Amino acid sequence: MNEERGQQVGGTTPAGQAPGRKPVAVAFLEAASSWSLIPILAVFTGLLISAIFIIVTDPAVWAAWHHITTQPGLFFAAAWKSVASAFVALYQGALGSPYALSESLVTSTPYIFAGLAVAVGFRAGLFNIGAEGQLFMGALASVYVGYAVTGLPAFIHLPLAILAGMAAGAIWAGIPGWLKARTGAHEVVNTIMLNYIAYRLSDWLLNGPMKRPGPDGRPGWVPITPEVLPTAWLPRFFDEPLRLHWGFALALLAAFGVWYLLFRTNFGFEMRAVGTNPQAARVAGMRVSLVTVAAMAMSGALAAMAGVSQTLGVDRWLGQGFSAGYGFDSIALALLGKSHPAGVVAAALLFGFLRSGATRMQSAAGIPIDIITIVQALVIIFIAAEALIRRMYHLKPATGKVQEVFTRGWGSV
Repeated sequence: MNEERGQQVGGTTPAGQAPGRKPVAVAFLEAASSWSLIPILAVFTGLLISAIFIIVTDPAVWAAWHHITTQPGLFFAAAWKSVASAFVALYQGALGSPYALSESLVTSTPYIFAGLAVAVGFRAGLFNIGAEGQLFMGALASVYVGYAVTGLPAFIHLPLAILAGMAAGAIWAGIPGWLKARTGAHEVVNTIMLNYIAYRLSDWLLNGPMKRPGPDGRPGWVPITPEVLPTAWLPRFFDEPLRLHWGFALALLAAFGVWYLLFRTNFGFEMRAVGTNPQAARVAGMRVSLVTVAAMAMSGALAAMAGVSQTLGVDRWLGQGFSAGYGFDSIALALLGKSHPAGVVAAALLFGFLRSGATRMQSAAGIPIDIITIVQALVIIFIAAEALIRRMYHLKPATGKVQEVFTRGWGSV
């Protein structure tokens, strides 16, 4: 029965049953290289419009504006200098040196995990807006195991800390998944509420049971955890000051694993079918409730890995409010990547490079770091308004109706 369903969708069968099928690695690379032209043009357009914001927020340009009638060349020279210096600094901060490239990849790592988390939910017709809370729970669990469990060798301690974080995120996301499957309660509401519970729970733990003790053995003043033991650290590829760690490799493996699950297995086919039309999937004999709970749990485990990679690979302790908004940016990443693992990786690298380069842009060129937030917002706007991009660049309308993000309405079960 599953084989027949697989042959009816996309002309392929799940689990590699079609003769002459391309090798897995080749298929994944082709998927990565076929990232749509629309997101690329959206990024380019966002950078182009951000140049206008750079110009209008530069005092030197405004000073030259007063002489526009007598010395127009002075104004255009100042505007060009402002934009050029900003983008040069952005490039230098993101890719201009081995250290800059390392920091960009470090920043991209939690983005990849978080983006994959939301993309998995989208494919199953679920809107997991609780990635931020799941990230917190995963970080808390992994750090606790990392410093509280002692006497283990690294090859046991590190996997144990990672699995603890993934389990915490899966349980935290599995709660709204179970409520969705059993009662029809919408996952958006439940995941938002669980976000707040995770925030306040982490505040209590970091100011109480998990608070780092001071020199006298009593709880310290700063709401941070004890440092994770070296046996639970994610190893780094290079010596200091380069901080690129094995979490980046795990993120790429996770992207490949999600792709394989979604597009090469029977269960992944069921997830996509449920995401497209749960009623039809139920009539076809698919396990809609199981898929819903499993997809949310899987999404939560991936979101948790964003926090695990940051705490075990970079910070090696957990502080209050440690997340830089990865959980909420993940929604934009899933949209930008069209809910495809290869697209999510590309979008995560873009956001990581932008965020890493923004610091250099602010320090070297004096451009507010908020400009990068504007760029990200513009990119998402243009992704949502695909028809506008096609009209701006005189592209042909899309042939065929392709639905990349599978989410259902508020009243659906």
